[in-house]
Amino acid sequence: MRRRGLAGGIRWFAAGTGLILVLLLAGRAAGTAAENLDRDACRRAVETGGRWLVDYVWHQARPGSGGTGGRTGDGWETGDPDPAYRQYEAVKTFYEEHQYLAWYGNEETGETKAENGETQNGETTAGQTGDSGTDQSAGGAQALAQGETGAGAVPAGAALVGVTSRAVTGPTYVMEQLADYDFLMKHFYSVHTSTTAGRDEISAARLLGEDLSIGEDNSKPQILIYHTHSQEAFKDSGPGETVVGIGNYLTELLTAKGYNVIHDTSVYDLVDGKLDRSKAYTYAYDGISKILEENPSVQVVLDIHRDGVGESLHLVTDVDGKPTAQIMFFNGMSQTPEGPIEYLQNPYREQNLAFSFQMQLDAQAYYPGFTRKIYLKGLRYNLHLRPRSALVEVGAQTNTYEEARNAMEPLSELLDMVLQSSRKNDTIQ
Repeated sequence: MRRRGLAGGIRWFAAGTGLILVLLLAGRAAGTAAENLDRDACRRAVETGGRWLVDYVWHQARPGSGGTGGRTGDGWETGDPDPAYRQYEAVKTFYEEHQYLAWYGNEETGETKAENGETQNGETTAGQTGDSGTDQSAGGAQALAQGETGAGAVPAGAALVGVTSRAVTGPTYVMEQLADYDFLMKHFYSVHTSTTAGRDEISAARLLGEDLSIGEDNSKPQILIYHTHSQEAFKDSGPGETVVGIGNYLTELLTAKGYNVIHDTSVYDLVDGKLDRSKAYTYAYDGISKILEENPSVQVVLDIHRDGVGESLHLVTDVDGKPTAQIMFFNGMSQTPEGPIEYLQNPYREQNLAFSFQMQLDAQAYYPGFTRKIYLKGLRYNLHLRPRSALVEVGAQTNTYEEARNAMEPLSELLDMVLQSSRKNDTIQ
């Protein structure tokens, strides 16, 4: 009897030790994943994982005893020949189907090849538009460097926002083309697997129908520029040559155009002197919310970032003879493929989408090759604070600081065209 009791005690001790190890190893990953799960999904995951652990302990303590002795009718059945493996498969399937929940908060794309054409050394350049929409076939986008009213003129019927003295050198589109959802998504958007963008959410007519111009009164702040990830730098960056540095230049350019600009240079991605981006968006929200509360006149909020891509990819084009980093407008959809994220609602999502789309249209016409496709991802990214909010990825870690700084010049022009559209000529259609 003593031997049998001793053996049983050893088995229970081994089972308990195994349980503790499993909990220690899984705790950190589970905490990270649970942060992004809604309550029902979290409950299902915990129930499934908990049953697996019970099965594991039971079989360690009572090998060969058959079923778990659990209840029936809900998938935890006494007669299951191998419940531990079945529960393991259920947990594995859940996380395979929802793997994006662990990492989709990061806005870097991680792309390894260019979307719109690529040279042998990974550089993308203007003129290599690939699938940019320049297509002279029936139903395709019009190649409009030569218009009926002269070289570089805005063609009749072109959907553009605002006006500029700059000549049209890239593709423009008519509303009949943009009304085609499939055409619109193919030429303007890249959708991450963490979200969806359906026909009822992406409508060119609605996005172009938004008047995003702002008033002429610049006696109070109108634009806020900030950086959730202030430490993002470039391949040859020296001291101070981060996204904050290019934000300084964008502030200068917009101020020269007559805007009243606040540039928030606060650091939101360092904790105790160490890089930590796990809560950067939370810290940035607190910081810019305070600024907006103190400056309710601010109508435009710009979060300037730098993308992270494959080391062989160089996102550069030529603008007015200058090597210029390509930029990418980034929108958070506040929804996953399963539906809306209720705790991340954004009442200004459509205006956010309109802001990036209007600038994208103008960029293709006046600065072909300068913008990548608009990137849509699942979370909110603090874009809910103002209708005219935009997250802009400027180049990547493979760009030089000069290339990134040069990108601020066409970006400031695109912003000006959209923000001044009502005073210059409403949407040209």
